Amino acid sequence: MKKRISIEGMSCGHCVRHVKEALSELAGVTAVEVSLEAKNAVIETSAEVKDEDIKMAIEDAGYEVKEIVRL
Repeated sequence: MKKRISIEGMSCGHCVRHVKEALSELAGVTAVEVSLEAKNAVIETSAEVKDEDIKMAIEDAGYEVKEIVRL
């Protein structure tokens, strides 16, 4: 399963790495791609990952989630 997360607050490569690390730590996440230009991340999961858990991980890292869409 894939999900796209729209994220506000990323401004540099460090931000991208911080978001990628936060999402990679979630149980069930198998791949993470973060785009500074598109202001989003795409995750692939091997099991269901709750949108609430995704949002919490990103917000705990200091960024704002605008939208989460299943692809």
